[in-house]
Amino acid sequence: MKIVRRIACIGMLLGLALSVIANSHAADSPVMLQQASPVITTSPPARLSDVQTIDGIVAALYDVISGGVGQVRDWNRMRSLFIPEARIMAIGPKRDSKDLGLRILSLSDYIANSGPILVDTGFRERELSRKTEQWGELAQVFTTYETTRDANKSTQRGINSVQLMHDGTRWWIISLLFEAERIQLSLPDAYLVPVK
Repeated sequence: MKIVRRIACIGMLLGLALSVIANSHAADSPVMLQQASPVITTSPPARLSDVQTIDGIVAALYDVISGGVGQVRDWNRMRSLFIPEARIMAIGPKRDSKDLGLRILSLSDYIANSGPILVDTGFRERELSRKTEQWGELAQVFTTYETTRDANKSTQRGINSVQLMHDGTRWWIISLLFEAERIQLSLPDAYLVPVK
């Protein structure tokens, strides 16, 4: 009798866990198998023009982070481009070291850490060139960028590597990995062909 009760209890717990997982996905985000989280996140509704094409979502990404000194960014628009679990990552030299490191941020981390800097410095980023590969619902975009900071008139170039998926309705940014030029690393001509 005790064994039967234990089996029934285990069955109920498994059923509850599966129910929580099934209901933890936002209706407008891609369905993904994952563990249930105590934190519920949803993506704000996206502008159709931002997410219907790869061109649209890449243009929206550049547009949403760019602006003059003191210009508040539309972070809900940025959130609408990414899956809630997305990561923004940067490759670059470590502080006080010649070694390279990888900085990994959630979208909320990026907004909290970089958002004030973008507004304070008048950060603008534009696309110089793009190479896109697509197979099925998977896309990989290498987009060469140039940033300008109004505060000190500095410019910098690099590459944003954007991973995307199409869920049958719209495009989503899954992750963004970028690296800037430095003395030991210059952009080759192949990544400077203008976008058509």
